[in-house]
Amino acid sequence: MTGSPLLEVEDLRVRLRTPRGPADVVGGLSYAVRAGETVAVVGESGSGKSVSVLALLGLLPSRTATVTGRALLAGEDLLAMGPRRLREVRGPGVGMVFQDPMTSLNPVLSVGRQLTEGLRAHEDLSRAAARDRARELLAEVGLPDPRGALDRYPHQLSGGMRQRVMIAIALSCSPSLLIADEATTALDVTVQAQILDLVERLRSEHGTGVIWITHDLGVVAGIADRVLVMYGGRCVEDGSAEDVLTRPRHPYTRGLLGALPDLAEPGADGEVPELRTVPGTPPQPTALPPGCVFWPRCPVRSDPRCEHEQPPLAAVGRPSSAVSTSASEEGAAGAGGVVHRAATWCEEEAG
Repeated sequence: MTGSPLLEVEDLRVRLRTPRGPADVVGGLSYAVRAGETVAVVGESGSGKSVSVLALLGLLPSRTATVTGRALLAGEDLLAMGPRRLREVRGPGVGMVFQDPMTSLNPVLSVGRQLTEGLRAHEDLSRAAARDRARELLAEVGLPDPRGALDRYPHQLSGGMRQRVMIAIALSCSPSLLIADEATTALDVTVQAQILDLVERLRSEHGTGVIWITHDLGVVAGIADRVLVMYGGRCVEDGSAEDVLTRPRHPYTRGLLGALPDLAEPGADGEVPELRTVPGTPPQPTALPPGCVFWPRCPVRSDPRCEHEQPPLAAVGRPSSAVSTSASEEGAAGAGGVVHRAATWCEEEAG
C-alpha cells in the first residue's frame, strides 16, 4: 500500500471515570489504515479494542470518558470534530458494524426505516429509491426475502439476520473506512464467507479501508494485511499478518496463537494434544501493572526490567531490504514494507 493513510491514529488515550477510580482503558494507541487495506485488531475481551474505535467516532459518554490524541481521517481530526460534523462523517466517511445487533438496532423501528434513514440523510434519494436501495443491500448481505424483511422488526429476526442488517446499514453509504466489530461472530460459516467476500469486493472495487476487530484468528489469516495485537489497552505487537501470525515476538501473541487447535499434529500416542492456555486473567484497567502490562501472566520473564518499566513498541524481526517508515526501523520491515514491532524485551520462546 502506498500514499498517505486514510486514517492515522496518534497516541489515542481513553480514561473512564468509574466508582473504583479512573480506568485507563486505552493507553497511547497509534496506527494507520490506508485505502484498500485491512487492519485486524485482536486480543482478549477487555483489551480495549471496541472502546478505541468508539472513541474515534465520538460514541463514548462525554460525562465519563476523557479522550485525547489525534485521529486524522483524510486529514481531518475526528477527535476535534463537533457533533454536527461527526454526524456528517458517520456513514459516507466511516461505517461501523457494532458488536451486538440486538442492542444496536432500534426495537421500535422497522428494518426498512433504519436502513433508509441513513441513505436519505446522506444521499439525495426519494423514499421509494431509498427503499429499493435498502432491499438491494439486504440481498447483498445474504438476507432471505429482502423485500419482506424491510417491514419486519429486529425481534422478528434471528441473531445472524440482525447481524446482516447491521452490516447492510454500515455499507449503505459506501464508506471510505469500514469498522467491523465482531461482524461475523453470530453467523454460520457459509454466511460468514459471503460477508467476507462482500467486504473484500468493497475493498478492491472502492478502495475501502477496513478495521476488523475479532477474536477469530482464522479470519484474520484470511483477510488481514496487517495485525495489531492489544492487551491491557495497549498495542503489544503489530506488523504484517505474515510476520505477526508466523513470527510472533511478544509472549502474549505467542500465547494467543498457541491456544489455537492444531489437528494436523497429533501427539506421540496419536491423540490430539490439549490446547495451551494463557495463565491468569487480564489486568483491571483501574490497577494496571507499573511495567509491562503482561508481566503478571508472562511465562517468559527473561528481562527484569519488564516488572517496573513499560517496554517501548520497537521494531523487531529479520533484516530486509523493504522500504521502512523510518531510518531507525530500517531492516525490520517484513512483507510489503510493513514494520514488525513488539513491546517486549523478552527474547526467549514461550513454553
